[in-house]
Amino acid sequence: MKSDPGIDLRHIAIIMDGNGRWARKRGLSRIKGHSAAEKSIHDAVEVCGELGVKYLTLYAFSTENWSRPKAEVSFIMKLLSRFIKGNIDELDRKNVKLRTTGRLNDIPENPRKDLELAMERTSGNTGLNLILALSYGGRAELCDAFVRITGDIASGNIISSDITEELISRYMYNSDIPDPDVIIRTSGEQRLSNFLLWQSAYSELVFTPVLWPDYNAEQLRSSLDEYRTRKRRFGGLE
Repeated sequence: MKSDPGIDLRHIAIIMDGNGRWARKRGLSRIKGHSAAEKSIHDAVEVCGELGVKYLTLYAFSTENWSRPKAEVSFIMKLLSRFIKGNIDELDRKNVKLRTTGRLNDIPENPRKDLELAMERTSGNTGLNLILALSYGGRAELCDAFVRITGDIASGNIISSDITEELISRYMYNSDIPDPDVIIRTSGEQRLSNFLLWQSAYSELVFTPVLWPDYNAEQLRSSLDEYRTRKRRFGGLE
């Protein structure tokens, strides 16, 4: 079955899992697995561009990942800067708009500045929106939304009876981005791990045993083929 997302596939979200296991299988350090993952990001961006997908969200670093060894966290932050600096020209040339979601203030100053400069440079691009989830957690996002809502109630901007699902959605980090049509997780794990908890209510979930550094364009197209076999009824009848 050929991947042809059509207008019903606007947003793909990917939990990029398995870097450490990929490295261990090869007798390498975990950080080598993180380095090897960059090509898979290139492939995902390429496929989304070819198919006309408007939004690609990549779960790059969670709020829980801060508890990992300091050396690994430091390497990932340096890798983030290296990825931005090494790819910004190509992303800009391909009309990709770089965005983030998460608690960006938690990111160290140097990679945060690199991100901000890259987002400013690509802000006018009209192709694929590449959203990096950094220091992101679904529960953290909900907590931040509720803090903003209660603040607006206290200031009189809204009242409690105004609260609906639509209002809560407007307080999410990137309220202009549609909910993901499909969430793909690599490495064989079958859970969301605190990713887009509010937005995933009716997302299709596709799990693959392929470790992220081995997840290439062909595998992504295969995952999308599986998505295309699903019947999305959103609680209604077909």
